[in-house]
Amino acid sequence: MSPLNIGLTQEQRQGVIQLLNQGLSDTYLLLIKTKKYHWDVIGPQFRTLHELWEGHYKLLSSYVDDYAERVRMLGGYPVGTAEGFISNSTLREHPGDLPSANEMVSRLVVDHEQVIRSLRNSIDRCSNDFHDEGTADFLTGIMEEHEKMAWMLRSFIEGDSFTTTGDRSFYQEETPVPTGA
Repeated sequence: MSPLNIGLTQEQRQGVIQLLNQGLSDTYLLLIKTKKYHWDVIGPQFRTLHELWEGHYKLLSSYVDDYAERVRMLGGYPVGTAEGFISNSTLREHPGDLPSANEMVSRLVVDHEQVIRSLRNSIDRCSNDFHDEGTADFLTGIMEEHEKMAWMLRSFIEGDSFTTTGDRSFYQEETPVPTGA
């Protein structure tokens, strides 16, 4: 078989594959955490969160396959073990605890925002360091979906004491809403 000839050097492809395996690992751990919270959530918001997280983990599951396939397209092999996922991820696990529903949401917001920051860095590196616009585009689409999931989760706890910015003005309307006619 002839060597892969797609306009990227072996070094460029390896750099991108490392970034993709980190994204795959983050996604897999976020999928596990989302699925676990889907199973464990209790309280008055059970149905709402249970259904929301079902949609999220289905989307994350599809991204796991997308990442793995992208790695294979570039001639690499995806991470595929629990040890590999943990060692390549930027996310933190919380083994052995059962947080409240709002804490589950808060933790998932933090995780999605961490993934978004990692993806921004990976997108920049794909373009600037490795000249792989195809992977940069692929990652941009995934980042936009994480932004949407983070927004949905953040909106769920809006008004609670949790914010990721530490600045409540982020959530307040800038202009007054007109009343009357």
